[in-house]
Amino acid sequence: MNNPIRLYMSMSLDGYIAGPDDRPGQELGRDGGRLFDWLDDRESDSPSGQIYREALATGAVISGRRTFELAGRWQGDHHDGVPVFVLTHRVDDGDVPPGHARFVTDVEDCAREARAAAGDRPVMVHGAGAAQALLRAGQLDEMEIHLIPVLLGDGRRLFDHLGSDHIELDLVRRLEDRGVTHLRYRVRRPGEAA
Repeated sequence: MNNPIRLYMSMSLDGYIAGPDDRPGQELGRDGGRLFDWLDDRESDSPSGQIYREALATGAVISGRRTFELAGRWQGDHHDGVPVFVLTHRVDDGDVPPGHARFVTDVEDCAREARAAAGDRPVMVHGAGAAQALLRAGQLDEMEIHLIPVLLGDGRRLFDHLGSDHIELDLVRRLEDRGVTHLRYRVRRPGEAA
């Protein structure tokens, strides 16, 4: 696939992407920062450095509204001035996102616009809500999960509200590094054989 829509998410072994009580001022929840220790190696030639460089080579970002707000709206620029499409249920009058960000209320429109904006580069996805909405709509192509060997026990789960539909995944890459296993999965389309 030329420009896949790809989720990038750090996750504990028990499925949490943030610790309990994630909120402004404590964006990753209690002890949720542990999920991002692998970023200490982002400037290295290690697998984590490779993954980080790949993430920054994406041509557009799709974010859920909650993630966008908790990240301080990235001050309008997630990385290198790429367009940021914020998937949201509603847009309040007068609420204009900063910089390169814009609100989109329809998941299929959001995917189509992000792909077009990204050109031949992948589209990065952030946030559980956006990931689940894209999966349900059949618009998420890949998942890059940074699996951390820790059990957080509580917090915000990545796939908590996905629904009961069965979704098959194919592991296409596995990279081990200090304190993390980077797993890339391709999302199979309904009826597609392994």
